[in-house]
Amino acid sequence: MEGALLELKGVAKAFGPRLLFRHVNAVLMPGTLSLLAGANGAGKSTLLRIMAGLTRPDAGTVTCRVPEERLGYMAHATFLYPGLDAEENLRFWARAAGLDRVDERVKNALARVGLSRHAHERAGIFSRGMAQRLNLARLLLSDPMLILLDEPATGLDVSSRAMLMELMLEARGRGAAVLWISHDLKEDAPHADAVFTLDKRALIQSAGGSSC
Repeated sequence: MEGALLELKGVAKAFGPRLLFRHVNAVLMPGTLSLLAGANGAGKSTLLRIMAGLTRPDAGTVTCRVPEERLGYMAHATFLYPGLDAEENLRFWARAAGLDRVDERVKNALARVGLSRHAHERAGIFSRGMAQRLNLARLLLSDPMLILLDEPATGLDVSSRAMLMELMLEARGRGAAVLWISHDLKEDAPHADAVFTLDKRALIQSAGGSSC
């Protein structure tokens, strides 16, 4: 589809004899926020990894029209170095990604997730919620246009969840496509443009609250 940042056609994935899903079709357009839901074991994380280009599908095609450096993927693991402080972690990732204006990007990312005063504290002593905030800051360094989040609210308190939603709505407002795995549709769906649900090995799309 013209203008789509990510498009899946007829995607299928199995692990040995176990079929996770098949005939999956999905389109992520600029300026949209979508949720991915489904029961435990339905294959949500696997589908997200396929979208991120980290896992190959067994059938179908995945077309990503976003440069690799503008794709932000956040998994369950935080990918943080516990011996480095928050600022050092972000500097490492910014340089590894070949980003310019490293000092500016790191400062802004820490401020956006509310960690400026913890910039020189080791990531290894962070709570799960603080580590998740720092992981989110890592993702935001490159101002990604395609954002894929695997249960990003894990370990976050109410105020941190609100901050996460605000940042993702901000990303949608600047034209990014956001997709996250959510286990709290009551809380998240009112902000979403679409909800994708993996059920019985198929992907079903419905309108989110912001589309109603």
